[in-house]
Amino acid sequence: MMGPRQESQAALFYEFSLEDHVPQNHLVRSIDRFVDLTDLRTHLADFYSHTGRPSIDPELLIRMLLIGYCFGIRSERRLCEEVHLNLACRWFCRLDLTDRIPDHSSFSKNRHGRFRESDLLRHVFETTVARCMKEGLVGGQGFAVDASLISADVRKQNSSNPEDWAARE
Repeated sequence: MMGPRQESQAALFYEFSLEDHVPQNHLVRSIDRFVDLTDLRTHLADFYSHTGRPSIDPELLIRMLLIGYCFGIRSERRLCEEVHLNLACRWFCRLDLTDRIPDHSSFSKNRHGRFRESDLLRHVFETTVARCMKEGLVGGQGFAVDASLISADVRKQNSSNPEDWAARE
């Protein structure tokens, strides 16, 4: 005999912990270990007005930008969607399930405004590198590698002297 259709009734209360749903070996946990944003508010204090409505937490914006950089999300709209849907991203951004995600336009305003003027991204980078040096992940020597792929275009400017072309033939 076929049983009746199961109609689910929404529970009145849920017990849910993001901490339990983000795997210990997830990339965001590794990143979180080295990101220290405790002095962020003091670094940005002069770039915020003391009047008007409260701003979006700058730590949240930086954490969301880090998610975008680490996972290759270039679109600010797509970044907001990813943080909205992904539990690990919510955990990294210190957001609960019911917390609202900032509007995508907030990133542009802050990235091209107060973050650039305050040199905040450089400050975050330098403190993160210092933390990695302290933990022994990097040694502090200068080393850089550029693995950019550049397509060749021979129709553009030729670097050799045109007078030498006849001699080659």
